[in-house]
Amino acid sequence: MLFNPLKIRKVFFRNRIAVSPMCQYSSHDGFANDWHIVHYGSRAVGGAALVMTEAAAVEARGRISPYDLGIWKDDHISTLKLITDNIERQGAVAGIQLAHAGRKASVARPSEGGSPLNELNGGWKVVAPGAIPFDAGFQIPDVLDLPEIKNVIDSFVKAAQRAQTAGFRVIELHAAHGYLLHEFLSPVSNRRTDLYGGSFENRTRIVLEVVRGIRKAIPDLVFFVRISATDWLEPEGWTLDNSVALSRILKDEGVDLVDCSSGAVVPYAKIPATPGFQVPFAEMIRKETGILTGAVGLITSSVQAEAILQAGQADFILVGRQFLRDPYWPLRAAQELNLKGLWPFQYGRAH
Repeated sequence: MLFNPLKIRKVFFRNRIAVSPMCQYSSHDGFANDWHIVHYGSRAVGGAALVMTEAAAVEARGRISPYDLGIWKDDHISTLKLITDNIERQGAVAGIQLAHAGRKASVARPSEGGSPLNELNGGWKVVAPGAIPFDAGFQIPDVLDLPEIKNVIDSFVKAAQRAQTAGFRVIELHAAHGYLLHEFLSPVSNRRTDLYGGSFENRTRIVLEVVRGIRKAIPDLVFFVRISATDWLEPEGWTLDNSVALSRILKDEGVDLVDCSSGAVVPYAKIPATPGFQVPFAEMIRKETGILTGAVGLITSSVQAEAILQAGQADFILVGRQFLRDPYWPLRAAQELNLKGLWPFQYGRAH
């Protein structure tokens, strides 16, 4: 099943393997460059059906670090188009993750320590649902008021339109990992008392308004939403039951697939990160709502990925760090599953 094709809307995926979005921290002013063209193109050559770029910030202040990819202005489109053209020429589908880092923004890139930055050392002021910092040493965020929330929603919609112009055929909304949209979803980080806080309906409001805006603007593109299926903080945090309820609504709103990750809204949650530890979330959401799901998280072997699909636990396998180790992981997986002839002819002498 790992190499069975899948069609979503009008988009044909040659197998069930996707490159999970992974930040490269290699952009300047949000622009893609040669690193991105080669990096993503090599994963397409490696046999993935869907190559997702890293989180692309819909606002400059929504970057995690000063080196994040951006899609907050039209000038970004031309270099992104080089990436999508290259991916598509290799037979894969190009996807992009739209993101806003919220209170986790304005930090140094990991290779430089990952520490919070302020406006005096290359950072900027961060925003969030409330004035609650992510952790000790992080900025106290400015609280988004209602007009600013509307502006953020509009930024996501405009970014989606730019993504379409740049040639992406899959758009993923990043509502996970403690970034802005997840900050609204989780009662741990959202203590507002207005229309965007309190009840489940209010805490999910911004996500659903973004989804509706994007789906109205681009009615035909394939649309994923990544969620943290649990905060690993029951009962006070966002729970799997909340994720099932939200996914049911997302399906009705025209979302095609829920990408099921978890955690990261706070630094102290205890997460049992073992192989395939998030797969049960994809399975539950798929079973309870009927929406397509993606499994992600410590999936490293062909046998493991195949078993997930055979058991009906997910429809797509999103592979992250294994793709950093091996751009050709799908081609090796095919060999392990006794499928022949998938390597590019240019590499034929090695196989």
